[in-house]
Amino acid sequence: MIAIIGRPNVGKSTLLNALMGKKIAITANKPQTTRHRLLGIDTQDHIQRIYVDTPGLHSKAHNRMNKIMNRDAVSVLGEVDLILWLLVADQWTEEDQAVLKLLRQQASKVFVVVNQIDRYSEKTLMLPYLQKLSMLMDYADFVPVSAMTKDGLPELQELIDDHLPEMEVFLFPEDQSTDQSDNFMMAELIREKLFRLLGDELPYGLAVQIEHKQLEGKLLRVNAVIWVDKPSHKPMVIGHKGQMLKQVGSQAREEIQRWLVQKVHLELWVKVKSNWVDSRLDLRSLGHED
Repeated sequence: MIAIIGRPNVGKSTLLNALMGKKIAITANKPQTTRHRLLGIDTQDHIQRIYVDTPGLHSKAHNRMNKIMNRDAVSVLGEVDLILWLLVADQWTEEDQAVLKLLRQQASKVFVVVNQIDRYSEKTLMLPYLQKLSMLMDYADFVPVSAMTKDGLPELQELIDDHLPEMEVFLFPEDQSTDQSDNFMMAELIREKLFRLLGDELPYGLAVQIEHKQLEGKLLRVNAVIWVDKPSHKPMVIGHKGQMLKQVGSQAREEIQRWLVQKVHLELWVKVKSNWVDSRLDLRSLGHED
């Protein structure tokens, strides 16, 4: 198994999707996009690569949900064969430093994956940054990549394959690509559209829950609730004359149909669940086990 870890908003889910060659995890240019750890299962010929996408590691957890996300990310490290530590080229933050401190305590091999190398016109310009990283810790290897352009990914996959242990049998069926349910993926795709469309007005205290689904002939009817933790956030999600909610529903429905390979009718409702990010019962009902 291969864990993909790093600080929030560093491109872990984008890297997972690029390595898988298909969309498994939602992506947005916002922290906290990934809230659950999930598996991407890539089976090619005699090799099965099992990637573990993790929430971004926060140096400061401000609520119970952040603490659970940190715990989920950390708990993965002792269960995997390899760790891909994702960094953004030529950036170093307090949260990167916190990840480094954690990795120094791990026995698993660590590959430093430096992302967004497409920002460099000449790759040699990265050498001072890579030399600084090499002084911080003994790593198994450094791999410069671009998750967006896929530059460097073949080299990364070859390196991963060289270090994976041999298995007599695959852990998952060859046609399985993730461990998550369709309900989970539908809720995530709706949340992705909210994160992308709401922009700077995004209230981070929102969650999505599939309440009901029913198959009518070839049409799947899906009802989902968007939970916000403050009454003032509800009109932000709905938008003027309901336009934001309609746009979210339209884009999410298209992606859900591609995921399920089925025609879908999607209805969205916005409700308030005050301070759910700090409520143990609410977090558990929304899939965040505490």
